[in-house]
Amino acid sequence: MFGAAVLTASDRGARGEREDKSGKVIEEIVQRLGGEVLEYALVPDDVESIQEKLIYFADQLKAEVILTTGGTGLSPRDNTPEATTAVIEKVVPGIAEVMRAESLKKTPHAMLSRAVCGVRGSSLIINLPGSPKAVRECLEFIEPALPHAIELMKGRVSDCARGET
Repeated sequence: MFGAAVLTASDRGARGEREDKSGKVIEEIVQRLGGEVLEYALVPDDVESIQEKLIYFADQLKAEVILTTGGTGLSPRDNTPEATTAVIEKVVPGIAEVMRAESLKKTPHAMLSRAVCGVRGSSLIINLPGSPKAVRECLEFIEPALPHAIELMKGRVSDCARGET
């Protein structure tokens, strides 16, 4: 069991012009994985709004996993990676690398993703794409590593190499 927070960055969603289907997909997958969605937020795609929520989710809510959706592309209003980079203490590049590499097998557009993943305090922050299909796929790609990552951040794993020869 883990606590998760979901953050959707979308100007149109924040104005009520678009339904947030990707955030709902994240909530569904978190529950399927045995997690609990502690809080959900939908904010405009601006650096300050995203940073504010990420800091709140990590520092006050103490969510073990913070999953963002949207704002990872190349448009002028795609600001999620910049906001995430500004608040994380440790970068975890392998998660974003796996999402891009596996997604590239499905679409050449995956190489345009600027997703960032990292740690703030005891929270793992993962930027996911904006489309529901891409969110589902990316979470499937990284799902096997999430339980171990959570245990590591909680300090429950003392020897990652034990049992290996």
